[in-house]
Amino acid sequence: MLVVDDDEVIRQLIAVNLTLEGFEVETAYDGQDCLDRVAEVDPDVITLDVMMPRMDGWETATRLRTDEDTSHIRVVLITARAQEDDRRRGLGTGVDAYLTKPFDPAELIQIVRDLATRDSSAA
Repeated sequence: MLVVDDDEVIRQLIAVNLTLEGFEVETAYDGQDCLDRVAEVDPDVITLDVMMPRMDGWETATRLRTDEDTSHIRVVLITARAQEDDRRRGLGTGVDAYLTKPFDPAELIQIVRDLATRDSSAA
């Protein structure tokens, strides 16, 4: 599991909640850091903020999807961008889920659990 968000408070909130639910969690602070770390972490699921420096979540999700080494990883976009156009854009990049901030941690945990379970049942 890889949590990617440039806001340290949100990154830690997500990481702590997922760790308490039994997930092994690593973190990254932006899209470029995510791409740099994805091979070493080998996550089943990535939670990905949209608005980040260096490389935003849209570009990161697109790169994850177009690389055959990472295209299988489940991606959850987490963003304050709640407009329908933003949701369509996010889902258009091939992400598996789109969650808007502020979010209910229980909802995020359920989404991640469902995606992780789907991934392991397909293996």
